[in-house]
Amino acid sequence: MPRKLSNALTPLAVKNAKPGRHADGGGLHLLVKESGARSWVYRFMLKGKSRDIGLGAAGQGGIALADARTARDALRLKVKAGIDPLEERERKASEAVAAAHAAHIAEMTFKGVAEAFIATHEASWRNDKHRQQWRNTLANYVYPVIGELPVAEVATAHVLKILEPIWQDKPETASRIRGRIETVLDAAKARGYREGENPARWRGHIAQILPPRSRLTRGHHKAMPYDAIPAFMAQVRERQAMAALALEFVVLTATRTSEVLGATWAEVDLEKAIWTVPASRMKAGREHRIPLSPRAIEILEAVKPLGKVNLFPGDRGGKLSPMAMSMLLRRMKQGVTVHGFRSGFRDWAAECTGYAHEVCEMALAHVIGNKAEAAYRRGDLFDKRRRLMADWATFCAGAGGANVLVSSLRTAA
Repeated sequence: MPRKLSNALTPLAVKNAKPGRHADGGGLHLLVKESGARSWVYRFMLKGKSRDIGLGAAGQGGIALADARTARDALRLKVKAGIDPLEERERKASEAVAAAHAAHIAEMTFKGVAEAFIATHEASWRNDKHRQQWRNTLANYVYPVIGELPVAEVATAHVLKILEPIWQDKPETASRIRGRIETVLDAAKARGYREGENPARWRGHIAQILPPRSRLTRGHHKAMPYDAIPAFMAQVRERQAMAALALEFVVLTATRTSEVLGATWAEVDLEKAIWTVPASRMKAGREHRIPLSPRAIEILEAVKPLGKVNLFPGDRGGKLSPMAMSMLLRRMKQGVTVHGFRSGFRDWAAECTGYAHEVCEMALAHVIGNKAEAAYRRGDLFDKRRRLMADWATFCAGAGGANVLVSSLRTAA
């Protein structure tokens, strides 16, 4: 029978041991690599299988021989009790990782996740206004309630606490806030910060608690009846101001405020009477060509001598403020929004003309909902849209004529 080793090694032997495996007895071994690196290993038998578990580095700066033997003896007792030291170590390591992750999650607030989401995605958002709306709505409505709450703890009650006070009075804002909360919570779940269903989900959840927006008085983008637009346009033309010219141009082109105020002369071909808005400035993310009526051209020729980059400059340089046209409407005691004139145009086109549906929709730069139709119709129906916009300009001039020359300009109405 082979002689059992017991304390076969000495500190000097540990220091001078050559590459290989050196037994000390009781399952303790010194491993020496060709590089000279030394480590302690305990070999044990459990359930008929031999296994090794590392104890740490040996030699100078590592575990001393006496300490290695003490560690071996402690492990031998566990093995005798049927405990696998390797499995125990792995379990404790897993528990430590889980505890660290739980601590990290506990520190991860809703605001922290939201700010990280915005920072990651804002470069893909089309305009500064959208970025600012994300930050403003969260800061004003959401953060005061759940900003510092661990994102894992956000529940339906928190979401309702945010939405219920504004759901009736500010339905558009409330709806967007709900969607943004849902998006942030989805991002948190994807990163492992929370589990379970999203408490801000609309379908099958919030929809069962709050009434749908279609049943609310929305008051968003209030529109002027199209038959009142000609008289209104006559009043606008009486105001020799930059805001008035910009507003008239918005109505004549059936475009959005941001598209007009951000327009530059590089986008306009006066000779061909075409204004081309690049994809980067369009809501649908696609280039949009707009035919310009004679009155629209007249407005542009009136402001071109100002020599500015933007079609409608502000009094301090740059582009005209988005509030300029809104304030003009307020001073004229009109309870409508600038954007609402697009609805007026669409109603007029549907009720007073014979133009096809797709021509009217493309005039508004709307995305075609029918994928099959969109696939087969590649053009932009420009010639038909030119006739449509000319007819619209004629209609708008019906209560006062469009041949009013601009004699002087002010940036305020």
